Amino acid sequence: MSLDSSQPNCRRFDGQIAIVTGGAQGIGKATAIRLAAEGATVLIADRAEPQAQAVADIIAAGNGQASTVSADLETWEGAESVVKTAVDRYGRVDVAVHNVGGTIWAKPFHLYPIDQIEKEIQRSLWPTLWCCRAVIPQMVEQQSGSIVNVGSVATRGINRVPYSAAKGGVAATTVCLAMELADYNIRVNCVAPGGVDGGERAVPRNQGLGDYDQIDADGIKGVMDQTFRDTPMGRMGTPDELAAAIAYMASPDAGYVTGEVMHCSGGGTGLR
Repeated sequence: MSLDSSQPNCRRFDGQIAIVTGGAQGIGKATAIRLAAEGATVLIADRAEPQAQAVADIIAAGNGQASTVSADLETWEGAESVVKTAVDRYGRVDVAVHNVGGTIWAKPFHLYPIDQIEKEIQRSLWPTLWCCRAVIPQMVEQQSGSIVNVGSVATRGINRVPYSAAKGGVAATTVCLAMELADYNIRVNCVAPGGVDGGERAVPRNQGLGDYDQIDADGIKGVMDQTFRDTPMGRMGTPDELAAAIAYMASPDAGYVTGEVMHCSGGGTGLR
């Protein structure tokens, strides 16, 4: 992937500072590269340090500006440290893309052990809540900013109830914050991906949390069958396509858009 792989035809983020969480791979990586290609200076926040640095190197090779910070965004301290790093290095935060999350296991809800339910919520809700809470005071002080949270069509789906609940929380957080922050010239939106083919993951979602068992394999097959059945375009999306949607929501082109959950999912919104 090169810096100009998404072929943006304008520089909507010239002079802006953008945080992209989970920027070491997949949608986050594509978004960091896209924003940098359009002129943003990007802070890539990810606890996978070598992979995050590799993304920053791609951006630098294309004459873009980027740096990295390592943080555990499932904690308040991690989220706070990312915003502090951005302000210390660059003086402000204009765009915050909150992308950390992802299904770890997939199975009918009654088969989830209690600890797996807790881990799913920890992975896919808290990073967005903490990162919003950390960046909002800076944007309020600036009287400007754009937040884009990454949700999911899993809010209408099977075999991922804990993850679906977390992403439902991300959508609700987005709408409520948009109402709270409009007077401060801060927009808050959500992009909800459908199935995305991100290629082989640099860091497996279940790393350190146990391998997928047969129930998970069956559960994942159910998720994929539903995805293809209920996606009118009949294919997976690409990280670059999601990055384009996120960049639009973050940009001045969406200056009159706030509190929206935009599905970028080939027409699919979950079960019909």
